Amino acid sequence: MKNRRRNREAFAEHSYWQSYSDMMAALLLIFILLIAITLAIYRQKTNDLDQTRLELSAAQNELDATIADLEFSKAELEKSNGDLASSLAELKQAYEQAALTQEELNNAYLEIENAKQELTTTKQELQDIVGIRTDIIGALQSAFSNSTMKVDAQTGSITFSSDVLFRYNSSSLTAESKETLKTIIPRYLDVLLQDQFRGYIAEIIIEGHTDTDGSYQSNMELSYARANAVADFCLNKNNGLSEVEIEQLQRILTVNGKSWSNPVYHQDNSGNSTQEVDMSASRRVEIKFRLKEDEMIKKIAGILEQE
Repeated sequence: MKNRRRNREAFAEHSYWQSYSDMMAALLLIFILLIAITLAIYRQKTNDLDQTRLELSAAQNELDATIADLEFSKAELEKSNGDLASSLAELKQAYEQAALTQEELNNAYLEIENAKQELTTTKQELQDIVGIRTDIIGALQSAFSNSTMKVDAQTGSITFSSDVLFRYNSSSLTAESKETLKTIIPRYLDVLLQDQFRGYIAEIIIEGHTDTDGSYQSNMELSYARANAVADFCLNKNNGLSEVEIEQLQRILTVNGKSWSNPVYHQDNSGNSTQEVDMSASRRVEIKFRLKEDEMIKKIAGILEQE
């Protein structure tokens, strides 16, 4: 009995410590397992953290690059804004200049239009004057149709031989010449001074000429004195012109002496001029007229220069 009890006690004591050892082994195993799991989790978290750090670093690099791009874009934008402001200023200046140019252009167009209208009016006046010359010459030829005095078909002038009007080297009209002039002068001037033509006459010219005998200066004095003698005769109210006609004549009368600068030459059998001076024909006094066409031509030339 006693041995059986001892064996049971001994067996019972051994079982307790064995269980304790197993429990401690199990706890140690669990602890090791927990450490292993913790290490594994730590390692995984560390790897995740490193990966996150890498990703953050890459993101930071991308952010830095993006910021650099933004800074560059900002600089480009500021430069573009500067260029745009400069372009706007240039555009504004160009617009102001264009507006000023357009105003000048409009003024130029207006001046051109006015010049064209004036040119048209002047051209019509000139055409009227060209027609008037033909009418005046026709009227003069009709007035002298039954006279020995011939009217130049081109110029409408009449010519008196100095040998008929004056004695040699004299500027005093002879008595016979005065009677001739009383017949011719009023008839000629009546045509030019009539209402139909008077407004177109710019000048009535009495022009003296001599032959080539003697000096130019002495012949100039003689030619002018003879032309002036005829002019004095015309302006004398006792010689056929009315006081009104004399007043009208005084406004447009010109007296010229031409000396021997425009002699008359002999003609051959064919009617061609030769080199031989016709001394008798060269000694003459011409009465002619000038229309206002010269003034019209100058006026037209001025208008064309403006255009």
